[in-house]
Amino acid sequence: MARMAKVVELPSIAKINKSQGKISAQLTQALREAVQSGDLQPGDPLPSSRELAQTLGVARGTIIEAYDQLLAEGVFDSQARTGTYVSHALAKKTTQHSQKETIPSVIPLTKSALSYAQVLKEFKPLPHTPFAVSVPIGRTQPSDIWRKFGNKFRSRGAGVPSGYGEPQGVLSLRVAIADYVRRSRSVHCEPDQIVITPGIQQSLYICSQILFEPKDEVWIEDPAYRGTTAIFEHAVQNIRMVRVPVDEEGIQVETGIKLSKHARAAFVTPSHQYPLGMPMSLARRTALLAWAKQQNAWIIEDDYDSELRYNGQPFPSLQGMAPDQVIYLGTFSKVLFPSLRLGYAVLPKELVAPFCGLRVLIDRHPPAADQHVLAAFIQEGYLERHIRRTRNVYAEVREYIIGLIEKYIPQELAWLQPGDQGMHMVLWLAHHINDIEVASSALDAGIAIKAISPTFSKEQQRPGLIVGLGDFEPELMRQAIKKLSEIIQQHGKPT
Repeated sequence: MARMAKVVELPSIAKINKSQGKISAQLTQALREAVQSGDLQPGDPLPSSRELAQTLGVARGTIIEAYDQLLAEGVFDSQARTGTYVSHALAKKTTQHSQKETIPSVIPLTKSALSYAQVLKEFKPLPHTPFAVSVPIGRTQPSDIWRKFGNKFRSRGAGVPSGYGEPQGVLSLRVAIADYVRRSRSVHCEPDQIVITPGIQQSLYICSQILFEPKDEVWIEDPAYRGTTAIFEHAVQNIRMVRVPVDEEGIQVETGIKLSKHARAAFVTPSHQYPLGMPMSLARRTALLAWAKQQNAWIIEDDYDSELRYNGQPFPSLQGMAPDQVIYLGTFSKVLFPSLRLGYAVLPKELVAPFCGLRVLIDRHPPAADQHVLAAFIQEGYLERHIRRTRNVYAEVREYIIGLIEKYIPQELAWLQPGDQGMHMVLWLAHHINDIEVASSALDAGIAIKAISPTFSKEQQRPGLIVGLGDFEPELMRQAIKKLSEIIQQHGKPT
């Protein structure tokens, strides 16, 4: 069989024009400029003279002549058996040059670009140390069956590489979710009402784009998940956020009506208010649904942490009480692992097409392989077993952290918000303490903790910290709380 010629991927030589002659000189100059521009970096290997000659369709001697010239200049190095490469000696010169010169941006960034850059800073993930939220370590990691299902479906099952998928998501997973939410959350839906998403964030964004007209108003809890408020601050134009305070019963519906009776929607976390933690009372749920029905408004129900309740029985979903007006959003990223990036939206039937239409423009469809793995994981009962195990672990860790806080942190400077569910707790700080500065100091000390004040409107802001539960080593958590106590006391000193 004839040997196929190798094609060398070296874009810098595309400028060579053989009709002009002096090929060796042209090649020498092209390679020299490629090194100067950074297209070729110190240590990068060069193709063999034979390979490059085949690519250019010239004699091998022409290539050798160019290489020899650059070897003589010290631009290239050559060693027996290792071939020719860009000289490592150039690395120091390149570093010194880059430190002396910075190329200014010619095109100024738009206000929108600058605002999104700030969003990236705010949503930078915390390290996997106490007290980061939703870190799958220790006993909260999925069992080995997840790995076995993954191997099974990716290697020879339904999850093998294929063509484009369905924007709505894999049917087997939608069937599994429909059955799961019916049993666990009293959600009433068919599989064709479910859209698989990468998580809550995309679902919130799509809802913000398809549900409203210019000048509409929407209720947002105060405080609220920053992923929701940031969308309306940065990604949605001509829609007004109306921040509605929450109390021990959840969103204050009567206050919302006074502020904006004709709002087009309410974004709520009724199962476990984020970030404060209380469930919405039955009276508030009834009032919220009555308002939505009267105003023909949507309710977007983010079912945050509904699985992790440590005492009593959870309330059923709002969706089950008003399926035609409630958009129910769920995710598996919290109870399994965040890198999974699989969530779902349960939609009234008329919203499925517009929702999927926008998601096509965002990411076409969700990756299929893990959908098949998750479908089997749910259908065979492993998800509910995992949730039970995780709930027990978090309940144990929660009690341990409460004891540490009571032991090491002065109560006049910090105290816990009452609550009996979820994978985080709120540690309120004395009013004179800056929670953002405390969180920053804690992060510098290796403690992953977030300030709560950014979740509030400016009028309602309070200082506090979001303390995540995770199955970290007990001694590691004890040392972290002791260090956090020192930081709080340092920031709590009178100025």
